[in-house]
Amino acid sequence: MRFLLIVMVGLFPLLTQAQRSEVGFGFGTFNYTGDLIPTYRLANSSPAGTIFYRSNASKVVSLRATVTAGQLRGEEIPIDAFAATRGASFDIFLFETSLGFEYHFLDWRDDKRPLRYTPYLFVGFGLFGISGYDSKPEEYSNIQTSLPFGGGFKYVVNPKYYVAFEVGIRKTFFDYLDNVSVGDQTTKNFQYGNPNTFDNYFFVGVTFTRTFYDIPCPRNPYK
Repeated sequence: MRFLLIVMVGLFPLLTQAQRSEVGFGFGTFNYTGDLIPTYRLANSSPAGTIFYRSNASKVVSLRATVTAGQLRGEEIPIDAFAATRGASFDIFLFETSLGFEYHFLDWRDDKRPLRYTPYLFVGFGLFGISGYDSKPEEYSNIQTSLPFGGGFKYVVNPKYYVAFEVGIRKTFFDYLDNVSVGDQTTKNFQYGNPNTFDNYFFVGVTFTRTFYDIPCPRNPYK
């Protein structure tokens, strides 16, 4: 976690020195995979929202700071007798903040070309916090680290506004998003999962962006 904070502090000056800044917001859904639901299921989606600040380091590379929050839930899928007996579920609130890079495959910011769209990829570092559990099976921190990555597609509405569709995965190093992991298997209460795998969550949504152009100030050539 200390390394993550150092990286975030180091990237902050870069975010404030770009020649073009962007702010935006979006709506979408959170989803979860873990002990209760091993694969992505659209029916398990919950509402989420995001806001972000983006600066452009070049025509194809951008840096962004993002805040995303929403409900995250899951209900046991009885894939075997063990899961049917356990019958676990959860419904929590998740808050995430992250810094990351975007790479655009097409030179869509070139004013001399009529290109109005581009696919892109992103990767970053994040912190997330969870709340909503009445009890915990063991002591753990409600604030954890994640690695956000994914991709999307942007379309330019006009030089100041554009819209994007994005799919993002949050790789975590945490096994208690569903409040199920290590347990006392001798009690036969089945309230435990696989401690050797981590839980992950996803954000899928549509975002809207407003671009601001910085006007360079004249410099004194004799200084």
